[in-house]
Amino acid sequence: MSGDKPEFIYLDNAATTRMLPEAVSAMLPFFTETYGNASAVYEAGQLCRGAVMQSRKTIADLIGADRDEIYFTSGGSEADNWALKGAVELALDKGRKRPPHIITTAIEHHAVLHTCEWLQKQGAEVTFIQPDMEGFINPEEVERAIREETVLISVMLANNEIGTVEPVARIGQIAHDHGILFHTDAVQAYGQIPVSVKNMGIDLLSASSHKLYGPKGVGFLYIRRGIHLPSFIHGGGQERGKRAGTENVPGIVGFAKAAEAAGKRMKDRMEHERCLRNQLIRQIMGRIPGTLLNGPAAAEDERFSEIRRLPGNANFCFEGVDGEALLALLDMQGICASSGSACSAGSLDSSHVLLAVGRNHAQARSSVRFSIGAFNTKEEITQTAGILEQDVRKLRAYT
Repeated sequence: MSGDKPEFIYLDNAATTRMLPEAVSAMLPFFTETYGNASAVYEAGQLCRGAVMQSRKTIADLIGADRDEIYFTSGGSEADNWALKGAVELALDKGRKRPPHIITTAIEHHAVLHTCEWLQKQGAEVTFIQPDMEGFINPEEVERAIREETVLISVMLANNEIGTVEPVARIGQIAHDHGILFHTDAVQAYGQIPVSVKNMGIDLLSASSHKLYGPKGVGFLYIRRGIHLPSFIHGGGQERGKRAGTENVPGIVGFAKAAEAAGKRMKDRMEHERCLRNQLIRQIMGRIPGTLLNGPAAAEDERFSEIRRLPGNANFCFEGVDGEALLALLDMQGICASSGSACSAGSLDSSHVLLAVGRNHAQARSSVRFSIGAFNTKEEITQTAGILEQDVRKLRAYT
């Protein structure tokens, strides 16, 4: 894609994305011109309200939903929290006497995992399904984990670390066959690959704007019509009484503009990212010995409706290399990527996703994720592979 290029190579698009110029332009009037409160009765407020309503429809259209099924949040983490906590509260409100039971996976984003851990402390029971070596969840294992007390199944649509696209349509069907709510964290998938809430049997879906070239600080929870999830934030009557707080009109408008662009450009963008990803994988695997590709094999040609791996995702383990040290070297040379490890309170924890798919701690700590986006070029991929080869050789020489 065209546009002024920054002076670095940005390959961390799964973490956040550069905003589309048209999304920025769409937001600006709502900061300085039409800046009324969308809940107000005066004209400026009603203009904002109209913009929010139209944005809600645009965002809903991308997943085949109705606009009144979209509830805006501050992002994907809030939407995940609302879905899980709300499903448990809904079950308790119906008078269930046994502790509610949730089925999820061992490779979810921490917004889901930590919420499940919190719910366990409140008395809920949680089953964590293990993936196979490519990160896929077996729907039959999900079905075997169902109990009489199961109130929710939550399986992410696409993994943020290794790019695995899960069989959510089959899992959604299983959930419905047993009368259980089905939630999917679609933060990495919304606007990136085709998603249909109806065809996939999704009751609750979380998404975030800044993963698809929109602004930070805004996301949504899709709640299928007929599901009366409890209010998540109490206060005013915004979001039809479900989520209090003055509407983030500029953010919502920017989100809608990014979603609109995603719908129009999805096939071209997917093909662009897939080609660059495969180029990167070929060059790295061919030039750097002792390298492992994490996640599903990267297909050279993949049907639009049968995607096994996110088009822009490439995650590697480099034998004998510390991933954080490698990232630091790459950063010094103007390349932005991310590690499979998380630095927390001075300690380095191995990626829970990589451990779950069978990597050992040393391998997990040697991992680097490159996530390609719409603005990346073939030249950047070639340059990155060359620099990476040198840096890996340099680090291995010191060990």
